[in-house]
Formats: sequence, C-alpha cells, structure tokens
Amino acid sequence: MAPAKAPVTAAAKRRRLRDVVALLDRAYGRPPLEPRFPPVGELIYTVLSQNTADVNTDRTYAELCRRYPTWSAVRDAPVAQVEQAIALGGLSHVKAPRIVAILQALSAAGGEPDLSLLDDLDDEHALAYLERLPGVGPKTAACVLLFALGRPAMPVDTHVHRVARRLGLLDWGVSAVAAHAVLTAMAGPEPADIYAAHVGLVRHGRRVCHARRPACAGCPLYDLCPSAGARS
Repeated sequence: MAPAKAPVTAAAKRRRLRDVVALLDRAYGRPPLEPRFPPVGELIYTVLSQNTADVNTDRTYAELCRRYPTWSAVRDAPVAQVEQAIALGGLSHVKAPRIVAILQALSAAGGEPDLSLLDDLDDEHALAYLERLPGVGPKTAACVLLFALGRPAMPVDTHVHRVARRLGLLDWGVSAVAAHAVLTAMAGPEPADIYAAHVGLVRHGRRVCHARRPACAGCPLYDLCPSAGARS
C-alpha cells in the first residue's frame, strides 16, 4: 500500500499562491488597486453585478445613475420604477427591492445613504456590518471593502473558488463562503496582493480554467497545478 500523502501546510499554500499570482501577473498584467466607486456606489454596483455580465452591469449602473442623481432619490423612488431602470441587467425583480432596502438601511433619519461608519470599524466588524444589510453576503461585503476602501478582504466568486480548488489552494470541501476568510489570510495582508490574486484568478477562470473544459494545454499554471490535465 502506498503511503498516504502528507497534507499541504498553510505555509506551502501561501507560497503556491504567491507563485500563482506571479505567473498570472506575467500572463495578464498586474492589476492596479484603484477605487472604482465610493463605498455606497460600490455596494450597489456589486448587487447589480450578481449573475450579470460585466458589460451589462456597467450599462445598468450608468442608467440607474442617469435616472436618479443621488442614492436617496433611488431609495425614495417606487420599487417598480427602480426595477424598470435596472431591467437590462436581469433579475431586476429581485435586485430592485434589495437595493431600495439597502439604501433605506444606510439612511440615518432620512439623510443620504452613507457607509462612513466603516472607517471606525476593523475589518472583521466592517464585514459583519455589511453582511447584516439586506441581501448582502460575504462576496458583496468583501468587494466593498477591497474595491472601494482598499482593505484586505478577498471576494470569492465561482471562478476564484473553482480555480483555487483545482490549484490545491483550497481543500475540495471548503465552501465558497468559508473560502473568503481562508484566501484572505493566504493572500494577505497587503490589499494590493489580495486584489492581484482576486483579479488574476477571475481572469484565469474566464479565459482558461473553464468550469467544464479547462484549457490545460495552454495554461500558464500547468507546471504547478495538481489538477492539470484532469477534468474537475
């Protein structure tokens, strides 16, 4: 009987992730961490992006901002009108009431929706606060912290989760929800490194490491991927 393989240590996984990010940077370019929107805008954009292509998310967000000049105007609009404004992105019947509910939750005494309180919270409590908002999960919360505030939080979408498991960075039993904390610790503590890991894994999942037919033959990670050549 062959001896059981020793488990890969956390330190080894951190080294592997650093090597992965270096190769992805070489293949796709190093992505700079630059704020895209202020925190409330990033939160609404991320809600709109759920199960939606990037190009449609951009168009939907732009249309919402064109129709409503402030987030309080979105909050106070009839949900049916908000739904119409974001219809291009799909699932508007779910996203519209969610967006309105979030903006209501972020409004103190009817003022403009605001997330400045995050400045006074550490990363753990900031994530917990965001996840208490209507319909906000760990991925959306991490997007706000990383993309808008440059704080160390790894958003884990289906691409990141799939590629990280195939690379042996995550055990196969680790859920996407649990993977947020695991990959944040593995890629951190520098937000720029976490961002590079996130963007690189998303790009790679979209272009090469597809869900059903990964293009292993031309993969820049082939030599360090334990799943290379196997459909998983």
